[in-house]
Amino acid sequence: MGKSETHLARSVLMIRPVAFHSNPQTASSNPFQQDPGAVDRALEQRAAATQFQGLVDALLAAGVAVVVEPDTPEPETPDSIFPNNWVSLHADGSVVLYPMMAPNRRAEVRPDIIERLSSDRGFRVDRVIDMTSHASGGHFLEGTGSMVLDRVGRVAYACISPRTRLEALADFGQRLDYDIVAFSAVDRNGIPIYHTNVMMSIGEDFAVICDESIEDPDQRDAVWRKLEDSGKEVISITRAQMRRFVGNCLQLEATNGGRLIAMSRQAEEALEEGQLTRLRTHGRIVSAPVQDIERSAGGSVRCMLAEIHLPVR
Repeated sequence: MGKSETHLARSVLMIRPVAFHSNPQTASSNPFQQDPGAVDRALEQRAAATQFQGLVDALLAAGVAVVVEPDTPEPETPDSIFPNNWVSLHADGSVVLYPMMAPNRRAEVRPDIIERLSSDRGFRVDRVIDMTSHASGGHFLEGTGSMVLDRVGRVAYACISPRTRLEALADFGQRLDYDIVAFSAVDRNGIPIYHTNVMMSIGEDFAVICDESIEDPDQRDAVWRKLEDSGKEVISITRAQMRRFVGNCLQLEATNGGRLIAMSRQAEEALEEGQLTRLRTHGRIVSAPVQDIERSAGGSVRCMLAEIHLPVR
């Protein structure tokens, strides 16, 4: 598998929301999530649907192939807009299904979508690795939210949190032949960062990381060295920038071979000029406003994209 894996995807899977709203089952472990309180759920869904389509349009215009699948009205899955938590799609034809912490998020797993990727979309699926049974033992691992993958270097970076447990991480590493770099990272209030992909992102030749959130100096130095040793230009961001989802970005490859970096409009506006200059050497920034999604659900653009690395039939 390692020899055929490349870092950048040209295609992404996105799930169109039908009943998006702030999920009470995830709020306790996600300080990025802000319950809008009196906001009507129908208004939340309408705003999310509009911003979802805006991101789809921006990616398509940039030359990214986007596979859009609709959510289903039943069962109710308010966070279905974030498919990268329940599935990852790999270049050797492997599909991995993940154990989610919130019970209503486990219903997001959609075997019918995996089947359509093969039957209708022209991708090859050779095996499905179902890790969802870990949830029964409290060993959660929420896909490429919990892990940030260096697909070429075969390294999975993961900050430990209630949603990212060592037992499931070890299982992933063994089954997919990844080395695991696990560490602790906290926000300004000392609360564990719920998903690694809000505090770091790995591109082809760069990495964005909120290194100040790794308070143990030995762990921080080890992560930084590992990134540099793998040939990445490391771009540091602050906790304040992390809070505005600067770390929740994803480098992709356009169909013409060009590089782009997808992020939210809020994240782009939070970048300093020097950071923007460095990032732009690695690809054109493609952003879209998703502020209502960010506020209600505590996730941003990268969370909305499940990269499709599957081989084409």
